[in-house]
Amino acid sequence: MFFQIYGETAGWQLLGWLLVFTGLVVMNEIARRSKAGGIACFLILPAALTVYFIAIYVGAAMGAEWALNNDTYVHMNSWFHYAKLYAATAGCIGFMILKYHWGKLGKSHGFKAFPFIIVAINILIAVVSDFESAVRAGSLAGGWWLSSEGVWLYGGWWNVLNGLAGLLNIFCMTGWWGIYSSKDKKDMLWPDMIWVYVLAYDIWNFQYTYLNLPTHSWYCGLALLLAPTFAAALWNKGGWIQNRANTLALWCMFAQVFPMFQDYSMFSTQSVNNPNVNLAVSLIALAANVLALGYILLRAKKQGIKLIEGNIHSSDVFYRQPSDAKPTYWELLRDERGCLCVEMESFALFANAEVLGKNAACLLTISDSFVSPEITTAEQRQKSFTDMMKVALGAEY
Repeated sequence: MFFQIYGETAGWQLLGWLLVFTGLVVMNEIARRSKAGGIACFLILPAALTVYFIAIYVGAAMGAEWALNNDTYVHMNSWFHYAKLYAATAGCIGFMILKYHWGKLGKSHGFKAFPFIIVAINILIAVVSDFESAVRAGSLAGGWWLSSEGVWLYGGWWNVLNGLAGLLNIFCMTGWWGIYSSKDKKDMLWPDMIWVYVLAYDIWNFQYTYLNLPTHSWYCGLALLLAPTFAAALWNKGGWIQNRANTLALWCMFAQVFPMFQDYSMFSTQSVNNPNVNLAVSLIALAANVLALGYILLRAKKQGIKLIEGNIHSSDVFYRQPSDAKPTYWELLRDERGCLCVEMESFALFANAEVLGKNAACLLTISDSFVSPEITTAEQRQKSFTDMMKVALGAEY
């Protein structure tokens, strides 16, 4: 057994888990389905909480009893909690910039690397915490140490193994240039976040919380990981990473303000923290991420075809009046609209698909360029057409 769920409090512990899971799913829907919901959750609420946190620490520095005895100050004073809260919130804001195409950043193709960067930072924060636990244990064979929040942690080489799994998980993130917004603007979609990656991530992150947050893992390890996965599996396919960032930020805010819910209430649930369990799950997490990376590399080698996903401009205008204006019409399409190319037929395909409620996809090969003198040869076109057919025939839905 992973958690201490038995006796008179078992029913309350299970109810608490169900409430957290349901609450995260509902709050994620509020945040992702409307611009107002996202702004309220990830701009207004964090701003208000920042003022609250600053007030607590200023009050504590001045010796104010209300601040020194504040639950957030006493139970949530580790650097990790604040780093995670603000890194997750930054991710949510960046995802909204991409989803709603806010400003130049939202229209910039280069900003599509932001989700990879912010997720990698979040993973690295956890990896550093894992390695910290291994070091502070005093021995890789295992040792107890007391955190700044008064929680005893049993660190050891299982932390090192799980930290390595986290580093591998970063290398499993691919295809970030293919990120795009759903038609209804409810989701920022990252198509390469397939089930293989999600499974490897969830196992690694669960083990991280199990090792380093033993009094919180029942909620922040199990409920918090299953909520975004549940939503992505059932109704917003491709939106897992957005769901994950939303639920993580919202949970971090709740946990930072109401730590007693997890620590000292009828809902509190302690991890077993057995060295044998720690080692076994760390090995599983490492194996899962090794296999995920191997799967990704094998698929890439097997196909050997470079694909670039993104926006295109569909138009039936053959020619435009020459103009000396800079930037040119085509450069504006590329830089402000994020369009990668121009073609003439796909609009009819997507318009009919939308009317009929069907899925549609378009594969294109580039023949020449409006913004540079490059042009493909007849041989290059023939090969690229063949590659397109291979991709189409091997596509998975």
